[in-house]
Formats: sequence, C-alpha cells, structure tokens
Amino acid sequence: MAKGSIGVTTTNIFPVIKQFLYSDHEIFLRELISNAVDATQKLKTLANNNAFSGKTDNLKVSVTIDKDAKTLTVSDNGIGMTAEEIDKYINQIAFSGAEEFLNKYKDNAAAIIGHFGLGFYSAFMVSSKVEIHTLSYKDGAKGVCWTCDGSPEYEMTDYDKTERGTDIVLHITDDDKEYLEQTRISALLHKYCRFMPVPIVFGKKQKWDKDQKKMVDTDEDNIINDIEPLWTKKPADLKDDDYLKFYRALYPGQEDPLFWIHLNVDYPFTLTGILYFPKIKNNLDIRKDRIQLYCNQVFVTDSVEGVVPEFMMLLQGVIDSPDIPLNVSRSYLQADRNVKKISTYITKKVAERLEEISTKDAENFEKKWRDIKIFIEYGMLSDEKFCDRAMKFALLENVDGKYYKLDDYKKLIEGNQTDKDGNLIYLYATDKEAQYTYIKNATDKGYDVLMMDGELDTPFVSMLEQKNDKTRFVRIDADVLDNLIKKEDTKQPELTDEQKTIASTLFKSQVPAIDKSEFYVTYAALKEDDQPIVITQSEYMRRMQDMAKFQPGMSFYGDMPKAYNLTLNTSHPVVKKAIEDAENALEGELKPVEDELHETSAKIKAIRDLNKDNKGVPDDKKPELEAAEKKAGELRDKQQAVITNYANGQDTVKQLIDIALLGNGLLKGEALSNFLKRSVALLK
Repeated sequence: MAKGSIGVTTTNIFPVIKQFLYSDHEIFLRELISNAVDATQKLKTLANNNAFSGKTDNLKVSVTIDKDAKTLTVSDNGIGMTAEEIDKYINQIAFSGAEEFLNKYKDNAAAIIGHFGLGFYSAFMVSSKVEIHTLSYKDGAKGVCWTCDGSPEYEMTDYDKTERGTDIVLHITDDDKEYLEQTRISALLHKYCRFMPVPIVFGKKQKWDKDQKKMVDTDEDNIINDIEPLWTKKPADLKDDDYLKFYRALYPGQEDPLFWIHLNVDYPFTLTGILYFPKIKNNLDIRKDRIQLYCNQVFVTDSVEGVVPEFMMLLQGVIDSPDIPLNVSRSYLQADRNVKKISTYITKKVAERLEEISTKDAENFEKKWRDIKIFIEYGMLSDEKFCDRAMKFALLENVDGKYYKLDDYKKLIEGNQTDKDGNLIYLYATDKEAQYTYIKNATDKGYDVLMMDGELDTPFVSMLEQKNDKTRFVRIDADVLDNLIKKEDTKQPELTDEQKTIASTLFKSQVPAIDKSEFYVTYAALKEDDQPIVITQSEYMRRMQDMAKFQPGMSFYGDMPKAYNLTLNTSHPVVKKAIEDAENALEGELKPVEDELHETSAKIKAIRDLNKDNKGVPDDKKPELEAAEKKAGELRDKQQAVITNYANGQDTVKQLIDIALLGNGLLKGEALSNFLKRSVALLK
C-alpha cells in the first residue's frame, strides 16, 4: 500500500479544476471516454508493432451505472497502467506553480485544457471520490487501485484485477445525481461518442416484451457508436448513396441534401469533413447547431461560429480536425491561428466545389440554383473572398427561366440595354404575374428582364452595382420604360402650367385612400397606344425601404409611406381629352381665381426681391408678405376645390386611375367594388 500527495504545490488545485477548467460539468464523460479510447488505440499500435502479442479483436469501452452504490464506471480493455505509470500520469500534474496557474489561466479556461492534459481530473467535478482499478498489458503486471476524495491526498494499493484494462469508478455527489440517470448518460454518449473509433457499450439493447408489457434487456450489447464516420474515408471510395445514408443518419426525417462537399486536407493542417447543402427555405434560417465539430472523431461543439464563416451556418455536416483542441470556447476559437486558417480553407474549398459543379454539371447546377441562391448571395454579401470567387459561378435568372453567369448576362444585354450616358441597365421584376404589363412592354422592345424575387436580392443587386462601374439595376416598374433606359433626350409633354395644375388635381383627387401610400402625378409623352396611366415606384425609395429590413439603422425608411408616381401619358387620346374637357368646363370658374393668384404671386415675388444681401425682407414689409402668402394659399385651395368638385363627377378619370391601380395590385376593398360597379354601368 502506498500513500502520498498529488504533485502540486497547493491544496486548492481541485477546487480550481472544478471552478475554472470546465464550465459545463457534462464534459467529464467525454474526457474519460476519450482517455479510454486512447488506451485501446495504444494497445492496437503496440500490436501492430509486434510489441504486444495478445488479442485486440474485442477492444471496447463500457459505461455502467449503479444507482444503489451511486457510482458511474467507465471501463476499457486497453493498455492499462502500472503503479509507476499511475504515479507518473495521474499523481504528477504538470504545473510550475498554482499561483502562476491561477493568475495566468483563471479567466481563460480554454487555454488550460488540452495544454496540460487535465481531462481525467474533470471527474472530480461530479464526484466525491474517484477510484482507478487497472491492470497493465505488460507481462507480470499487478493490478492497482488508486483512490482520491478530491483532495491532493490519495491512496494506491494492490488490486485483484484479472482482466487487462482500466475501470474509472466515480462516486457521484448528491448535487450531480442526474449522471446516475440512464436517459441522461445515454444522451451524452450519443452527443459526444457516436463516431469514436472503438465500440462504446452502454447496457444492452432492448425489445418489447408483450407478456411483461414493457421494454426488457436482450443479450446483445447496446453499441452507441454504430454509425461509421464517413469523413474518415477517401472520397474515391464512396458512392452517392453512402453520402445520402450518412446524411439521413445525422439528420433523420429531413429532405435529402442537394449535394455535398467532402473536405480532405493534410497540409498545412489536418482537416476532414463533409458539408451538405440542404434545401434552404426562402428565408435566412441561420442556426448554430447545423455543423458539428470533432477532434479525432470526438465531438467538440456544434457552435462553430469561429470555425466557419457565418454564411456557412446554412450548411449541415461535420468537420474534424486534430488541430483544434478538444475544449474550446468561442473567444478561443476566434483567436486561434489554426482555426482562422481552417475557416479560410473551408471557404475556399466550398467556392471551388461550387465553381466545379457549375462548370462540369451546369444543367444540374441551374436546377438547384433557386435552392442554393440564398446561401451564395449571403456568402457574397458577407465574405469578400467568397464573393470574388462566386462572381465566376453566381447565376442570374430571367423571367423566361433561363440562367446566365454574371459575365455572360452582361454580354447578352450590353448591346441593347446601355443608355445614352453609357450606363448598363439591368431590368428586373419581382413578381412575374403582378408586373406582367411592364415585363411585356420591355420584352416587346427587345429588352431582357431578370427575375429577382429572393429575400437577399435587394442588397445583392446593390453589391453588384458597387462592384461594376456604370451599372444600374432598376425594377421594371420603377419608371416608364423610356426613362429606365434613355436612348435619347426625353420628349417633353406639351402642357401649359395651367393644364398641369388642372391635370394634377383632376387625377390625384380621385385616387382612393390606400394605407401608407402617397401618389404624385407626373407626365410623360409616351406613344399613343401605350397605357394611359402608368404607376411606378421610385427605385431608390423602394430599395431603401427594402434595405430597412436588414439594417436596423435604416428603420425610418420602413416607417415612411410608399411613394408612387401616377404618370399620365399625355399622348394618349383619352388622357388628352380628359384634360381638355376639364380645361374647357372649368375655364369660367378658374380664370378669376388664376388671375388673382397670378397677381398675388407677383406681389409676393416683388416683396421677396427686396431681400438684398441676404439680410431678409424689410420689417415693414413682413406683414404684407404674410398676408399675401396666406391669400395665395387660400386661392390654391379654392382652385383645387373647384377642380376636385368637377373630378368627382368624371367616371372616365376614375376608371383610368382604377385600371392602373388594378394592374399593380393596389385596388382593393371598397375601391375595387366601386370599380366593378362603374365598369358594368359604362357598358350600358
């Protein structure tokens, strides 16, 4: 029998381990099983090198619970330990001094773990006492029992053990009795150990006993890790079905993935893994548990923000690298050089694979484009290096369902969609049905129209504009077509100021109230057979309102009413007649008002002209100016009232407006009902 003190310089080492090494107590099970697996792997290595002649065909790790004894035991039939080895590997903790340890590492536990080999001591987080029962593989070795109650004091005695290997017996504390529950341990084993290279046994498989009407144990071991870690194999040795089966095991119940990328690199770091492209919903379904991180097949974390770029959180799968320590925190991951290299490599590899698919299997890539579009756009918007690579394979889809790479589409349209100032204009629609009239108008003129109905398309087109000089994306209903792609100076409408005043109030006054919408009357001399009224929405304002969804600092745009232009085609016979009829009908009523308004406006101008050297209107003229401005306002109100009163009786004006609103999906409720009644009445 031997007694002694564990080789540290302070009695506070175990409280430090409990408080600082592991923020999550459940890690103890992973650490102990990892050590047990290492013990079996070492025995295999010895056998392969002819240093051990015994059998290695039944190596395994077992976990057992004894609720009555309040113990949890992790057993292996691996290499085992001698008393000398226990003294070397268990009793001597490699610290230069507890004082330095505390000062250096208490605020950064992740830096300790993996550097000092303290995995075994995590057992004391949940145990009042820990025992080691072990027998070395070496000829003539004796069994050893090591016992410690969480203080630096231990006991080591001979132990009657007949089978090679090690049992770690944990006497679970009352505070941690959850680790004596079958379901809790089963869940932890499935989380951390399902891909370890040695069978992990936890109890027996069960079956339903119809006589006892309950599940009962069978004689067959319950193997936790019965799924083969596919990423450890060479891609050349695998078929598509192998990848699909593995995906279904990882993510049961989900749709099969679109395709996958097998990562396999051994320089400048070691990295393997498989990343799957799932079918992504038409929203940013960012989750932090899609990709699982492993270290030599031991689960580390599914919070991989520091390992892969954020946009790759849309992917699923596994990444395994021994260059990442088993115990990591987010801050540690983000600061680790190897991790940064891995992140860069994964981005590069994913981009290369996507480019390869887009080139070698273009038809299949196009079929899957709508499912992966949000991933690629998100990557291009958030990662500059990925964006540069993705410019080679990102696709644009037009309203006919044809796909083009960015450079190919540019070549397609630059001959016909370059305006008089040399700007290349990309026309796009967001709703093929609702914007049908605008699309047809454009395609009839030989223009091509893109389909941009994705959630990230607004910031995506803004990014493309920034990357390409003299390039503009405009939605097909942002203005009349001749203004979207100006080939020559626009023909101006032949309306007098008085006619514009009449036309503006005549039409605007009859626009039905639409929530959070403002309408502004504009004029364009289009073709006679073009639409009489075209409703458009400013590209800039609409895009700012769309961007408000993504950038909280722009939320005020989202609160603003939508601004629409009610563009009157002054060349259309019906519009012309409506304006002329109003002008003739209202001449007698409006002329006195207009004459007085002209006179008042001239007076206001004369007074304002007295403002010399920007010193302001003379004080003695200010009352006169205020009176004149008030009178001008009253006259304009009277002018509008006269025109509005006339417009209220003009069914043709109302019909023109409602047709335009209907074509844009803006005519609803009572206004739609009134339109239908009026349409029927006009047929009589």
